[in-house]
Amino acid sequence: MAFADQEDVKRLRELIAGAESVVIFTGAGISTESGIPDFRSPGGLWTKYQPIDFRDFMASEEMRRESWRRKFAMDATMNAAEPNRGHRAVAQLVETGKASAVITQNIDGLHQVSGIPDLQVIELHGNATYAKCLGCGARHELAPIKEAFLADETMPICQSCGSEYMKTATISFGQSMPEDQMTRAQRETLACDLFIAIGSSLVVYPAAGFPVMAKQNGAGMVILNREPTDLDTHADLVINGEIGPTLGDAVAVN
Repeated sequence: MAFADQEDVKRLRELIAGAESVVIFTGAGISTESGIPDFRSPGGLWTKYQPIDFRDFMASEEMRRESWRRKFAMDATMNAAEPNRGHRAVAQLVETGKASAVITQNIDGLHQVSGIPDLQVIELHGNATYAKCLGCGARHELAPIKEAFLADETMPICQSCGSEYMKTATISFGQSMPEDQMTRAQRETLACDLFIAIGSSLVVYPAAGFPVMAKQNGAGMVILNREPTDLDTHADLVINGEIGPTLGDAVAVN
């Protein structure tokens, strides 16, 4: 476990204190400390499962069935996860009004569980804690879907419109990014004076473009990640260390 240099933690604390409006950007790294494995790293979920492309999902019932198998196979890990010190620190920044929004690549809903209102969480890649009909957009809770599927792999059907095209409310490979969330993320990014990217490799675009957008618009930029990123040269402060302890110390949250 690599802990951040205390001078870096002090500098982060000072940057936060001096900012008028902070935007937090989070990736998988903030949730791995809650026990949720990431996707891209060696040993991550994509070394076990090849991602299902959205076009394949739409074209094949078997691919849709496989996506539900994977979802419920991962549920034990996802459902056991709780917000960690990093999530709590971010929630504290939002609660005090220091941070206006959290832009996240994560689909685990842990920012909301930590107490951040839905309206202040911008989910670029969707949310895996509920399902959505691709026909009419209706939201469906997962419990009845899971019960029926685990019994005999009964596929869900939308109760509102009858569509068989149901999936978790996440953004798959090949699926269009959510325009409303992207618009909100851009608006918040351009309004902030400090942008803090946390636990993201910053290689997935267009999401990874937001830190650069903030910097080019005159905001300060901090990158907190266990490993170096390609955007480190753009940042005013780079901290390579454990996220929970670093943020917790900077924000004084246990």
